[in-house]
Amino acid sequence: MSEALRGTRLGATSLENDRDVEFAPRMTVTYNCPAGHVINMPFAVEAEVPVEWECHCGEMALLVDAVKPEPKPVKHVRTHWDMLLERRTIADLEELLEERLALLEADDDAGLRSA
Repeated sequence: MSEALRGTRLGATSLENDRDVEFAPRMTVTYNCPAGHVINMPFAVEAEVPVEWECHCGEMALLVDAVKPEPKPVKHVRTHWDMLLERRTIADLEELLEERLALLEADDDAGLRSA
């Protein structure tokens, strides 16, 4: 077995050739960047072409003769306070605060007496 593979680089190169291989039909799509760059991208004919493509400068390039899509609505980020208000009312929170403050004051009073 080792003699049959001598001199080959396994995995580095293919031993097949491109003869009798049919490539998928392709089309070239052009995007225009707001910074003035023009981007030509090859796509398969049956592929779904995106309306926007990220340019190398970081801007979003728009497909030629396409209308810019409306931005997706941004979901509100829930904070800890929002989640707390889903579980308790303000009146409940004020009552809980008074209880905790009373406990802290009792601990402080107990600590002063023992010292």
